[in-house]
Amino acid sequence: MDAINKKIILTVTNDLTYDQRMQRICRSLYSGGYSVELVGREKPNSVALKTESFKQTRLLCWFHKGKLFYLEYNLRLFFYLLFTRFDAVCAIDLDTIAAAFCVGRIKRAKLVYDAHEYFTEVPEVVRRRRIQKVWQWVERAFVPLSDLSYTVSQGLAALFEAQYHQKFEVIRNVPYLKVPVQNEKVDIPPRFILYQGSLNEGRGLEQLIAAMASINCTLKLAGEGDLSEELRRLTVKLHLQHKVEFLGYVNPEQLKQLTSSAYIGINILENKGLNYYHSLANKFFDYLQAGVPQVCIDFPEYKKINGENQVALLIKNTSIHEIIPAVQRLLGDNSFYSQLQSNCIRGALKLNWQEEEKKLLSLYNELLR
Repeated sequence: MDAINKKIILTVTNDLTYDQRMQRICRSLYSGGYSVELVGREKPNSVALKTESFKQTRLLCWFHKGKLFYLEYNLRLFFYLLFTRFDAVCAIDLDTIAAAFCVGRIKRAKLVYDAHEYFTEVPEVVRRRRIQKVWQWVERAFVPLSDLSYTVSQGLAALFEAQYHQKFEVIRNVPYLKVPVQNEKVDIPPRFILYQGSLNEGRGLEQLIAAMASINCTLKLAGEGDLSEELRRLTVKLHLQHKVEFLGYVNPEQLKQLTSSAYIGINILENKGLNYYHSLANKFFDYLQAGVPQVCIDFPEYKKINGENQVALLIKNTSIHEIIPAVQRLLGDNSFYSQLQSNCIRGALKLNWQEEEKKLLSLYNELLR
């Protein structure tokens, strides 16, 4: 059976609209000759999906958070997959793996695990021991069944390999190559600082907002999350509404334009669990591809890449005493800023999806040959 007749289903719990990693992966698999379907869920506020080359399916749920959501979604996903033909099923993270792998085993399909993060080590799980134990059980029960496993960074791959004694490949969260043109952003008002991503615990967002009181610039936050309302209240409490702008969810195409217009990108994390410590986030590469120097935490994966390319100013922690001088240096040192920007443009030629997808397709071609 050739690739064009082989179908791959990939499963997530989000509503598909803003998942850039999965959009890239699905487009690449489709271009490689596979029939591809991405399955997620319909939320009450979900917008219409953009037409893609691959099939997109959203399942309706009664519940939208907590234990009941995960249970309901996996039941709905189980029965949807049970009556759908496929040759391989890819579970993204642990929250879809039970349904995906159970049906995959029934159908004797290939089982793929794509670990976007170290699920049992995210801050929201680490501080809830009972919940963590449940997810650790799910992890032990299903991850070893996979025929192919991959994750987003070498650090996470090493942790998984040590734990499960099986190979984990690395498919990084790099964007498509679009070489930015270096320009004199120094003289283009108004300059702004950009944070893109989830507004969740452990992202240093409370400290970032507080730091804006001492920074002569505007901060824009593109995304929503568990801390959305709390961060908005903090901004009002600190009387920083004129400096901090919440943009809400921004679709991928608009986000690219926004990122290209930013003067500084922010990618900072608190050391709350192994997931964050070994992360390699989309935003790091999005800033790089857009030619935007960034303030970044000096965790191992970022430190390694920055040592080879120097595209960011690294800080040791998320305290305002680290954030403020780092941002002020990028705002005030034009020579240093221009050097980082030039390095971003050179780094983009190596760190891009066109290069990364070659490895992705090789892995699936080997799996499904």
